[in-house]
Amino acid sequence: AQLVESGGAEVQAGGSLRISCVASGFIFDEYAIGWFRQAPGKERERISVINIRDGARDYEESVVGRFIMSRDISKNTVHLQMNSLKPEDTARYYCAAGPQGRLRVGVRFPQAHEYSFWGQGTQVTVSS
Repeated sequence: AQLVESGGAEVQAGGSLRISCVASGFIFDEYAIGWFRQAPGKERERISVINIRDGARDYEESVVGRFIMSRDISKNTVHLQMNSLKPEDTARYYCAAGPQGRLRVGVRFPQAHEYSFWGQGTQVTVSS
């Protein structure tokens, strides 16, 4: 199983960016995909999650109204559209996958340790 993130870049505060996560090696619609981020010297932070089969999703409070997660089942891909970016959004962003039956998106917001495998991350830098 493999997850590959892409789309990270440096953007100005207030700008937008879309990052993507392409999955392979597992049955995509049997899983949920989450986004996390980690800035230097800080703990990994949960951002959002989407259940591939039914599209149920959840967001951390800090990104509600700014970030939107979507999926393209035909391409085994999830996207994270990030709007109104702030310098504090600067971090390395990771996607992770876990079985939908265990993560139960829509009923609960899964924690990092519940995911089965992770990508290598993509860097997002927001300059002021």
